[in-house]
Formats: sequence, C-alpha cells, structure tokens
Amino acid sequence: MKKQISKKEYSENTKRQATQYPGVYQRQSEKTHGVMDTCFDISYKKDGKKIWEKIGWASDGYSAKLANTIRAERIRTMQHGEELPQEKQKAPLFGDVAKKYLEWVQQNRANRGRDIINRYALHIKPRFEKKRMDEITPFALEKMKIELQKQGYAGQSVKHCLVMVREIFNKAIQWSLWQGDNPVSKIKMPAIQNQRERFLSYDEADILFIELKKVSDTLHNIALMALHTGMRAGEVFNLKYYDIDFKNDLITIRDPKNKNRRTAFLTGNIKDMLQAIPEGKPEEYIFKDKRHGGKINEVSNAFSKIVDTIGFNNGIENTRQKITFHSLRHTFCSWLALQGESIMTIRDLAGHKSISMTMRYSHLIPDEKRKAATRLEQAFNQSREDTVTQLSKK
Repeated sequence: MKKQISKKEYSENTKRQATQYPGVYQRQSEKTHGVMDTCFDISYKKDGKKIWEKIGWASDGYSAKLANTIRAERIRTMQHGEELPQEKQKAPLFGDVAKKYLEWVQQNRANRGRDIINRYALHIKPRFEKKRMDEITPFALEKMKIELQKQGYAGQSVKHCLVMVREIFNKAIQWSLWQGDNPVSKIKMPAIQNQRERFLSYDEADILFIELKKVSDTLHNIALMALHTGMRAGEVFNLKYYDIDFKNDLITIRDPKNKNRRTAFLTGNIKDMLQAIPEGKPEEYIFKDKRHGGKINEVSNAFSKIVDTIGFNNGIENTRQKITFHSLRHTFCSWLALQGESIMTIRDLAGHKSISMTMRYSHLIPDEKRKAATRLEQAFNQSREDTVTQLSKK
C-alpha cells in the first residue's frame, strides 16, 4: 500500500516537477545518508478533493511511466466505485484471530485443546502473531515447514502446525473476519513416517507390568487399562466412575480424540483392577494425581524410566521401534490382528477415524489369501487324482 503524503510534506522537500504524464510528478530528494534520488508522486481528485500519493523511488525501480500506470489504475478504481488501496480496511492481525480460535478450541476439542494451545505457543505465535492475515504467504509457511524439519521435528508434528494455521484461516473466513484466500492450500504437507512398528510380545508385557507394579499402582493400572482396551492416555485420564458399567462389562469413552464416542469392554483383569480401587463419586476421575488429588494430565516419567531399566529400548535409535506408553495401544491392535480379528473390528475397538489407520495392522492378520490359494491347490490336486483314477479303470 502506497503512502499518502500531505502538502506540508511536499513543502518541506524539493519542489515537484511535472513529467510528460499528466498528474505525475518527480522531485529530487535525499533517500538515505545524503544520497540524492528521484521520487515519483501522483495526484488525482476524488469527491472534489485533490489527493497526493507517493509512489516510490527511482532506485527501487519506479519510473514516471510506472507512476502513470498506477495513477490510471487509481482513476479506474474510482470510476467503478471501488475502494482505493489506502481506504481499504487493514487485514486483521493473525494473533487476534488466533485468540478467538483458541477460545473456540477450549470449548470444542478434547482435553480442552491443551495440545493445540501448547503447539500454538511454541511454534505459531512467535512467527505469525504480529503479522496481518494478508502477510502470511505460502512462502512464509514453507519457510516455517523447512525450519521445523531442520530442527528435527517429525513430519506429523510439522503437519499439525500447518493444519492449525489452515484451520485458523478457515475459521476466520467462516466467522467473516477474513475474506482472502487460505495460504495453506498452496503448501504440500510433509510425508508422515511416524507410525509405530514395534509392539510388545506377551512375555515383554508380563515383565513390564511386574516392574510397573513395583513402582506405582496407579501407573500400573493406567497402563493395564490402555493395553486391554486400546485407549489413548488422554482417554484413560478422562475416565470417570459413571463411565464404568460393571453389570454389562462396558466402558464408555466419552471424550475421545476424534470426538466420536465409543465403547470398550471390561476384561476380567480390568474388572478386578477397578473393583480393587476405592469407589468414588460418579463424577470423579478414576485415576487421580496423588499430589493434587485432581485429574492426571500426562504419563509419568516413571514409565519411560522403567522401560529403560528393563532395557527394551537398548541400542534402538529409530523412534518407531522404541517402546513408549503409546506402544500399549499399538500392542492392543497388533494382538487383535494376530488372533485373526477383522480390520473392521480392530477399527471400531481402537476408535480409528479412518480405515487407512487400521490397515497398517492387516499384515499381521493370519494370511487368509495364502490359505485360499492352498485350498485351491488341494482341490485341483484331488480332482486330478480322481481323473487319473477314472482313466486307469478304462
């Protein structure tokens, strides 16, 4: 947007000189450090009032001809009843829109959007909070993507940041705060390669839970719930007493990650564990922070320390091969596949948002295709034997 200058500003500078183009003027003036340069200005009338507008310096590539083109565009704009650039309302600050978005997140996302709020504070706010919406370009977003990748963040983490910016722009458009384009639509999302591959064997699970029990009953019980139901850590932390139906052996997961309520089933071990916990009021959390008596918000560091003590991750550099708390959910799905459960059953029990998330367990399901081919071969061989037998009798 070009700066509009007053007559007073002109009087303080060298006298304007007309150029060959009507309404276009030039003046000699100091640009910086005493260096003389030529500045081009234009003038035109709107509603009977003469308007002066500074266009730019010759050293920046401006010329009388270019100034004339800009002046013609200003006149065309007025003739069509459109706003001049200096009259247009400034785009809102990204930070102001983000503030409204984060308030919405607290009311509409699981765990009151804590992960989203933390991600914004760490990665998005320092880069874009003070920029206006029209200043956040695809180039700026591509730069952020590259910087995060160089800092060692996984593809999924980088994608989360881009998706958040995209959603802020979408909400701004939906709430009539912004009428421009969404720059994230022009960014290629990073490839995601952070799906967990390793899961616990039955023996490893036994060893882990023996060690967990030695350190903390609460941590042991939380982990047991995750392994036997496939629940995410946040879903376990959100469980309240009224979510448990001992009569029908059901657990209601009311605030899952994908917002779609689902049901888990009480295994014998989980039922025994829950019945051994002192009963609380229906609206109380089942698993409580011993220090504050309130809800637990994150997995204790003791879990990773126990895994290190056992040596499950010794010599393993690939994060997809390391055992973490989330490996319990991955193990739940893997064990279901190994015992021959269908992809649809695994999807429903795990609460996957899309079937593609479940398909990564398909290679663990006993190979029915191989069995089918074997049965075909057996049927063919039997038929051939019958034919040979019949021919030999002739």
